[in-house]
Amino acid sequence: MRAADGFTGRANSTLTCGDPGVPVPEALAVTERFAREHGIKPTAHVVMGSQFEQAIADAGWQVDLDHPGGAESLVMTGPLEKFADGVAENRDLPGWWELAAGSEVRAVHRHVLGTGNVCRASLDENGTVIAAVRGCVVEDLLHVARLAVRPSHRRQGLATRLMGQLAGWGLEQGATTCVLQVASHNEAAIRLYEELGCTEHHRYRYWVPPAVS
Repeated sequence: MRAADGFTGRANSTLTCGDPGVPVPEALAVTERFAREHGIKPTAHVVMGSQFEQAIADAGWQVDLDHPGGAESLVMTGPLEKFADGVAENRDLPGWWELAAGSEVRAVHRHVLGTGNVCRASLDENGTVIAAVRGCVVEDLLHVARLAVRPSHRRQGLATRLMGQLAGWGLEQGATTCVLQVASHNEAAIRLYEELGCTEHHRYRYWVPPAVS
């Protein structure tokens, strides 16, 4: 169970990746109680096709079609060595936070995006950050998130360049494989990651009680 004051779906949901040790309706009731205690929306992060997805549906929960990031996401993985190109610098620039996390940067943003062996990589032009990405190495995996390019600088290959530099940083940290998550409707991003050598590992959806759907 995870709570982060509403910042990102993954950091504010219950991950259903194994047997909860109690009947599913009871586990979902605990999820709702946890959410109320932390002031967040009760949400279950459910791998599509998993053994518990049908049980969650049978308990009356529904896919969160109103989720800001979309109802369905892909988890994609790929070898870093295939697209590594250079080594990113970990720079804590104000422009990075504004582009990757939004104009109102709060303590929770810094906690979620700054915890662990993290690299906040960026590309800048005349002192202005024009592309940003976050990577975090856990064992041999480089977890990639918050890739963003300013609208005025898109379609110039900056995302590919920045991902290549982040991959180089990940290799230096001992990672061999990248893992990232992307909304199923974001076809442009999916094509980018496929061009880098990433493939779909699985998909997941967020489920919520009918009262908050």
